[in-house]
Amino acid sequence: MKGIVFDIQHYCIHDGPGVRTNVFLKGCPLQCRWCQNPESQKLKPEIMHNFEKCTVCGRCGEVCESGAITYAVDEKTGKPVTVTDRSKCTACGKCIEVCLNEARSMAGEEMTVEEAFDKVQQDKLFFGKDGGITITGGEPLVQWEFTRELFRMCKEDGIHTCIETCGFADWEKVCEVMKYVDLVLYDVKHMDPQQHRICTGHDNRRIMENLRRISQELDKNIIVRVPVIPGYNATVANMKAMGKFIQEEVPTCDEVNLLPFHNMGESKLQQLEEHSDFSSRVPTDEEMRELREAVAQYGIIVK
Repeated sequence: MKGIVFDIQHYCIHDGPGVRTNVFLKGCPLQCRWCQNPESQKLKPEIMHNFEKCTVCGRCGEVCESGAITYAVDEKTGKPVTVTDRSKCTACGKCIEVCLNEARSMAGEEMTVEEAFDKVQQDKLFFGKDGGITITGGEPLVQWEFTRELFRMCKEDGIHTCIETCGFADWEKVCEVMKYVDLVLYDVKHMDPQQHRICTGHDNRRIMENLRRISQELDKNIIVRVPVIPGYNATVANMKAMGKFIQEEVPTCDEVNLLPFHNMGESKLQQLEEHSDFSSRVPTDEEMRELREAVAQYGIIVK
């Protein structure tokens, strides 16, 4: 069985307990406008183009058999730039091979479950009692069969398993994957269905129902994670609604992680030659304290 992996990070400490190996899978059903990993959204390999490294030497255009690479003049700077027509690009990788400045790279590669497991197992010595594997993305449930099999192999080898998921998937697929999951990092973007749809493309009804069922029916340990986006979900009312839902419907969750917005995804979006009119800002320390208190009043540990 094969999947499309866009990164494997070693010695991670922020996505589950202990030291972990994070496996990032491509493909996501949501299109969060603030996404910090926009290269993870599409279920296929993609060429990343770093304009700062590019000298417009023309070598990439010479080897591009699909005619996807052309050249233009940047309207803002007046300087020549390399332009990639994504509708023509086949992600063959020839432009990467000839680039002398490493301005081009591939986001995503096909990998077997066994190949991914070997990379994880190499780190097993460093996991200790608490560490293990975290599968994230993108959304791991898009490639649910690959995710299930990689988790199964890890469990058979005594490795702690953790999934980071938005929960937008059919319940049957959720159940198949959760058979081999020790800890769930569950992303909650907004409690209001309409507001959720505005910035992600889908409402949150399936997401919240799956959260409830994972806790009540599957009895899985859950940590809810919330990206704090000023101008979108960073309100006391929204945090109170979430805290109340967790208190009443998610008995196996006693911790919430509030993750302040950052704009690291913007540079990646530029490398995909895409544009977004979304804007926000880093929340202040005072705002984070206020939001933390709004959730903590429901008897929940908030970090």
